[in-house]
Amino acid sequence: MSIQKDNISGSRRFSNYWWAFVTLAGGTGFFAGGLSSYLSADLLPFTKAAQLLFIPQGVIMTFYGTIALLLGAFLWLTIFWDVGSGYNKFDTTQGLVTIFRLGFPGKNRNVCLQYPIRDIQAIKVTINDGLTPKREIYLKTKDNREIPLSRIGEPLKLSDLEEQATEIARLLGVVLEGI
Repeated sequence: MSIQKDNISGSRRFSNYWWAFVTLAGGTGFFAGGLSSYLSADLLPFTKAAQLLFIPQGVIMTFYGTIALLLGAFLWLTIFWDVGSGYNKFDTTQGLVTIFRLGFPGKNRNVCLQYPIRDIQAIKVTINDGLTPKREIYLKTKDNREIPLSRIGEPLKLSDLEEQATEIARLLGVVLEGI
């Protein structure tokens, strides 16, 4: 096999959908609660928010609701734009490694890095277990740059990490560091 293309999932993961929904729903509730205290009318059927004093409880609820609504909107836009998705392409016939990722909209939305295989020194694996586990694969160039190849956020199983890193190193004909 002379060409290998690994697709990388971006922000369209279950956990991101969950947090975007929870944040938006919570923000809506807090904002409606604060607005209810200001208008002295219950906008939410299951609460008595109209009985709250607008200063200080209503102001704080409106503030927290606004922040949560903005954060929820940001999370939904990140999911919609699928930030972080892309692919890693290893082409031994052309002697190129291409790393492509989608970013936020704008003139730099598409990030495309290309490296000749002859400029690659090694495939590096980093494993940090603990409270926040980190298991990543890096493309290490001869000028000591380290470009991440694995997705961020969800650590790979050790067996999958080792298999994937070994396969890439074998395909490119470089050494494997860190295992």
